[in-house]
Amino acid sequence: MRTTQPFLFSQPRAARVRNIARTFAILPVVYISNGRLLRITVPVLAIALLASLPILISNAQIRTPSALLAIPLAQQSDAPTSTYQTLPPPVQQRTGLNIVVLDPAHGGTDPGARGAQGIRESDLVLDLTMQVRRALEAQGFQVLQTRSGNENPSFDDRSTLANAQRGAVFITLHISSTGLPGTARVYTMPDSSAVAATSGILSWDHAQAPYISLSRKFAEAVQGQLAQRFKGSPNNSQTATIRQLRTTAAPAIAVEICSVSVQDRADLDRMMPGVGDAIARGVAAFRPSYVLPGETSLRP
Repeated sequence: MRTTQPFLFSQPRAARVRNIARTFAILPVVYISNGRLLRITVPVLAIALLASLPILISNAQIRTPSALLAIPLAQQSDAPTSTYQTLPPPVQQRTGLNIVVLDPAHGGTDPGARGAQGIRESDLVLDLTMQVRRALEAQGFQVLQTRSGNENPSFDDRSTLANAQRGAVFITLHISSTGLPGTARVYTMPDSSAVAATSGILSWDHAQAPYISLSRKFAEAVQGQLAQRFKGSPNNSQTATIRQLRTTAAPAIAVEICSVSVQDRADLDRMMPGVGDAIARGVAAFRPSYVLPGETSLRP
């Protein structure tokens, strides 16, 4: 009785393998069939590997996208584009109002207005500036100051700080010598200061000219907030020839609160947080309108 062999190949198949081995003439390996040692060649293993190669490649390609996306784009240049998705381009950053330059007026040898009780405008506006700064920073604005101590920068130095910024507005802060106590007013340069440029060149003394319309919108936004908070304040901004504004190439306003003639400085101190909050709200309200001359709006 013939014993059933538990081996993989039958004799006819083994013969075929031997023919393949002779064809390729590769060194033999040994397997067992019918209880005897027979020889097959390496090509059998090679054929098996070649048969499974498409599956291996497919699996590798499936894993490729996530692996490539984790590699910097510079290292992906040699990878086949069909095996990964291209990363989206970076979103263009919006430009607009980002910086507020605060100018505490006077300082140093120029004390500004003086009250009967020894109140000096140059001292008061430093305190007012700190209140305005806190409120603006709470709204997310970056704040710069033309002075932080008892210095007296030139008018041009004050303007230059604002002119050197991208996406800035300029606010000069004052305490008036007269006026109804507890009120506040906003000023811009008059329309008559707007002059046409000659040969595309605008003199330094007329740097504010292209911004007067935008400055007026800015002033109205701030004055509206002050009028709501401080009874007796005008509803609309006013115009005045203010030296700090003339050479400022940015939307620029002057804010003035009344007045150094108060009998008790504490009355002015109590106003300052409210003035700061009103100015910050006005700047935030003006922000969507901030499109400088020669630029286009990026608003949707």
